[in-house]
Amino acid sequence: MIHRIEKLLVAALDALPAELVPPQARNLPIEVERSRDPAHGDFAANLAMRLAKPARQNPRRLAQALVAALPVDPYVSKVEIAGAGFINFFLAPGAYQGLVVDILRQGGAYGRSRLGAGRRLMVEFVSANPTGPLHVGHGRHAAYGATLANIFEAVGYEVAREYYINDAGRQMEILGVSLWLRYLQACGEHFDIPANAYRGDYITPIARELHARVGDSLRRPSAELFAGLPPDEPQGGDKDVFIDALIVRARALLGERSFGEVRELVLNDVLDDIREDLAEFGVRFDRWFSEASLAHDGSIDRVLEKLRASGHAYVKDGALWFKSTDYGDEKDRVMVRENGIKTYFASDIAYVINKLERGFDHLIYVWGADHHGYITRLRAGLAALGGPTEKFEVRLVQFVTLYRGGEKAQMSTRSGEFVTLRELRKEVGNDAARLFYVMRSNDQHLDFDLELAKSRSNDNPVYYIQYAHARVASVMRQLAERGLSFEPATSSAQLEPLKEPQELELIKRLAQFPEVIASCAAQRAPHTLVHYLRDLANDFHSNYSAHQLIVSDEALRRARLSLAVATQHVIRNGLTLLGVSAPPTM
Repeated sequence: MIHRIEKLLVAALDALPAELVPPQARNLPIEVERSRDPAHGDFAANLAMRLAKPARQNPRRLAQALVAALPVDPYVSKVEIAGAGFINFFLAPGAYQGLVVDILRQGGAYGRSRLGAGRRLMVEFVSANPTGPLHVGHGRHAAYGATLANIFEAVGYEVAREYYINDAGRQMEILGVSLWLRYLQACGEHFDIPANAYRGDYITPIARELHARVGDSLRRPSAELFAGLPPDEPQGGDKDVFIDALIVRARALLGERSFGEVRELVLNDVLDDIREDLAEFGVRFDRWFSEASLAHDGSIDRVLEKLRASGHAYVKDGALWFKSTDYGDEKDRVMVRENGIKTYFASDIAYVINKLERGFDHLIYVWGADHHGYITRLRAGLAALGGPTEKFEVRLVQFVTLYRGGEKAQMSTRSGEFVTLRELRKEVGNDAARLFYVMRSNDQHLDFDLELAKSRSNDNPVYYIQYAHARVASVMRQLAERGLSFEPATSSAQLEPLKEPQELELIKRLAQFPEVIASCAAQRAPHTLVHYLRDLANDFHSNYSAHQLIVSDEALRRARLSLAVATQHVIRNGLTLLGVSAPPTM
């Protein structure tokens, strides 16, 4: 309903003469709010007061002009000016009933808008290093990013979903040598896996696959492999020295080609597992973008050269540094190490430039909370290259604590002591996982209660919301069993029998749905939609308990069933945006 009022105000503003409101003053966004006091109508707008200064006009005079120019709308009974220039809208008695008809007519389109029409937006999310299976923390990133993208599409944006594959750099080297070590054990070599290798059991079947493919051809004596290397350090020690020396030794013993093939095998296997896991979770991507491609096509080198040429880079101790302190960072950042290896930071600057070159109007990154310090340096790199920093936005997702039997589960991809997203989905189901992940704000820590997620009770929000949807389906089955038919209402007059307080509250809640979707997009806050659906389900269950839907009075039965079906439409539309199913039975 707010959007309807907004459109009336836009039409009124467009109709005002330029001498009253000059063109430069017409770019203010239209803001309409629900009135807190019924005496002030149903909705209020402060447009006249906000226009007064840029238009250099008296706000009350502007309000009078706007009201005079408002198009006639059957849903608005009267409009009043209050105070210094507030415009208060009073709805006609049948306005909300007419909205139910709109919902029935629009079905799956209800709640959608064109607020972002003509704008291209990219949401890059998850982008976990392909060094092991996705864990429950990654699942929150997936649910948040996917839901956010769905919501942006619902308000008219052209949305691209992208996964950035970190398939270059040191972690891939560690992953490659980790596979080879497991392969050597499969060949019969005996040694302990180093502390800073990837130690998870997921490596073992890939090692068996490698052994089945090449036999013992890549076997080298473990004594030769470890001879003369520095001592292995446990987690928390000097992580670089031993594992880096081991990688150098592995390259020497295997040769670059064979080592590269081992690395590519494990990378592709892990990446295939991630793709499959996310697809099963209902999360799709339009593109899987390779970090390595930025090096192959020269993108990184071009960015580095541009930073050198503009004086934003310098050489120190054999490394190439970016002057990020010039842009508010706490220290300058290395882009190329003294050994010639480029850092992730260099790749990431090239990647953001690549996105902008593809014509996106806005870029949203979904990162873990531990990447907070990375925002300033990447924005600094974009600024140094002359890029529009206002197009760059990062949404941080806080950590997930998973509780099972009152005990916290630890998560660490390197050590292998973690709970995978696949394990979580198997235990609680996709629907509960998707909704629980986004029912709190992304910037708040999430305690994931497994027992609640699996329960069939009103305390479980996913069950409570889905049950409201299924209840409507059950009513319609009962109707058919009684040999009765249902024709949805096609006019507000057919809904006039809806006069009970619970019915009117439910209708008003349905009217809020488009506003909620617009707010979710503007605030990047899918959790608002979860709370709305919970409230909507509560209103429906209250109405269901208070009033029988299948009654003998045909007109009343048609009105009440129309309201129930409209509620079902809105619940289904909301759950679809969340990536949650809307089952007909529970």
